[in-house]
Amino acid sequence: MKALLLSLRLILLFSILISSPAFSQKQSHSYSLKTVITGINVPWGMVQLPDGNFLVTERAGNLYYVDIKSNKNHKVEGLPDIQSRGQGGLLDIELHPDYATNGWIYFSYSSSQGSGSGSNTAIMRAKLKGMTLVDKQQIYKATPNSRKTQHFGSRIEFDKDGFIYFSIGDRGKRDVNPQNITLDGGKIYRLHDDGRVPKDNPFINHQQAKTAIYSYGHRNPQGMEMNPVTGDIWVHEHGPKGGDEINIIKKGKNYGWPVISYGVNYSGSKFTELTKKDGMEQPIWYWVPSIAPSGMTFVTSDKYPDWQGNLIVGSLKFSQLVLCRIKEGKVFNQAILFKGIGRVRNVKQMPDGYIYVATENNKIVQIVPN
Repeated sequence: MKALLLSLRLILLFSILISSPAFSQKQSHSYSLKTVITGINVPWGMVQLPDGNFLVTERAGNLYYVDIKSNKNHKVEGLPDIQSRGQGGLLDIELHPDYATNGWIYFSYSSSQGSGSGSNTAIMRAKLKGMTLVDKQQIYKATPNSRKTQHFGSRIEFDKDGFIYFSIGDRGKRDVNPQNITLDGGKIYRLHDDGRVPKDNPFINHQQAKTAIYSYGHRNPQGMEMNPVTGDIWVHEHGPKGGDEINIIKKGKNYGWPVISYGVNYSGSKFTELTKKDGMEQPIWYWVPSIAPSGMTFVTSDKYPDWQGNLIVGSLKFSQLVLCRIKEGKVFNQAILFKGIGRVRNVKQMPDGYIYVATENNKIVQIVPN
């Protein structure tokens, strides 16, 4: 009798689990996709200007001012020297929170400046005069350069206090860079908007540390967004084969790569036996298998009432969007949106209230309520 009751309980539990929203593979919605920008090869970063038009980066090393009504792309001149190889090139772009007053535009790119052959991630700010960048100021340059062509990171975000955060991936040197705060790579950085290092950065008094570092132990963060409710900086990063993570960035914390991970090598072999360790942060969500996340946006617009308060993440691997539902500041389940739209490089809610998705099939689409 006891065995029968146990079997019935297990069947009931299993039926509850497989019907749980955490296992949802589809999300019913009343939205469609409208193509608004074409002709840009691998659009990586995008912002909407106060006039409603866009600035869009092309990984190959071009920046375009896009007239959104006519779908005409105007090339912006005055970029620095950009090394476009592999995953590197002209990457993210962000506007200063007070852009309407000061005109500062920030962008990340792979630069060959400095020691070593190859390139590494740099952050520059500039102003747009006509179709030319002027007043260019490089505010950070990771060193040394590397001939490896992966893991540049490169997302940029501002917080409520006007600090600028940006990511630099481990540059393919997982056993060297991420756990060493005297080296660039595998880190999230925080600066004043003009490139000065804040006096309260966590490693400001640490001998030989890269004092711009805010957190470490990251692999390749390609999504970064401020939570509009809490003000926290959320980041997602690529794992290897499995183990993509969403993390809430905290001052001076170690996020574990490659000591702990929920992923394995691409060959299927293990590089660590650990998923947890004292002194290392746990992700608030992770994906196994990997979705190859890129870009993320919190939904606050009333144009998407059934998505409000949640997070949307782009998937390169599965060519879709992932709706991450949030409760009490944590992701508790997910649903799939818009399968087969192409490798998603970025997803962003813009000032006009619409969500835009940049894909590697050379177009940017707008999510439109039906």
